[in-house]
Amino acid sequence: MDVTVEGMLSSSPSLFFNRLAEDHTGMSVYGPVVKIHPVVLASIGDSYERRNEGASRVIGTLLGTIDKHSVEVTNCFSVPHNESEDEVAVDMEFAKNMYELHKRVSPSEVIVGWYATGFEITEHSVLIHEYYSREATNPIHLTMDTALQSGKMNIRAYLSAQMGVLGKTVGVMFTPLSVKYKYYDTERIGIDLLERTRDAPNTTNGLTSDLCQVGGAAGRVQDMLATVLTYIEDVLSGKQTADNSVGRYLMDLVNKVPKITAEDFETMLNSNINDLLMVTYLSNLTQAQIALNEKIVVL
Repeated sequence: MDVTVEGMLSSSPSLFFNRLAEDHTGMSVYGPVVKIHPVVLASIGDSYERRNEGASRVIGTLLGTIDKHSVEVTNCFSVPHNESEDEVAVDMEFAKNMYELHKRVSPSEVIVGWYATGFEITEHSVLIHEYYSREATNPIHLTMDTALQSGKMNIRAYLSAQMGVLGKTVGVMFTPLSVKYKYYDTERIGIDLLERTRDAPNTTNGLTSDLCQVGGAAGRVQDMLATVLTYIEDVLSGKQTADNSVGRYLMDLVNKVPKITAEDFETMLNSNINDLLMVTYLSNLTQAQIALNEKIVVL
């Protein structure tokens, strides 16, 4: 097979691959845990929806941070490529320029791997992975099943390793990794909005105000405290067997609560709410002044 990739990849007919645990989504081998942020999944889905006509899948670069036991994927960008049965061409110059621009905005994020939409790992994936192996140490490969072959959007991560006989044909083996999802507080707002529109796609929902978010957070805390109190009462009455690990978590929770009187807490809460209302009022006033200024300039 004659396979070419623009920039740095060359043809290699001796390459072959073996994908482990294709039908075992939950299986993972020893390796780092891949933590994916929601913005990455949304960006991959958006690039797939905006793909060129006739393209079967899209690929891109994964950005994030790496520590001893995990790889945290916090951002990504798509990379133009063309693919056929016997050839793949990737614009590596575009990928380099995009990464250089991204470093100016987020210098702490480095290349941690690459993604591709689809369910399978192909021979073209091996060649593309070879390029990313030069840009990062042990890059991960993330696949996102946008075709929903199993009824849901399966997301899998792999780590490659060479296999074969020394001095003979050398291949690449992709082994699955554990995938977890992580989000910042700002991403949680978007997730909650998507959750509200999941069962009613035709319903329009906007972002809630800051005060409503505070009220919702307080309601969730109250529900969790009610669950904890119910568990404690059941243990004390003998309805449920005590769990030592749960007890230790509860003890840590109690020790972390600051010692403050109810009056001081109420004063502090009211003060923070007043500050929040003042900031909201000033923001609305600024927006009104900007809109008024734009209209005056037009006149």
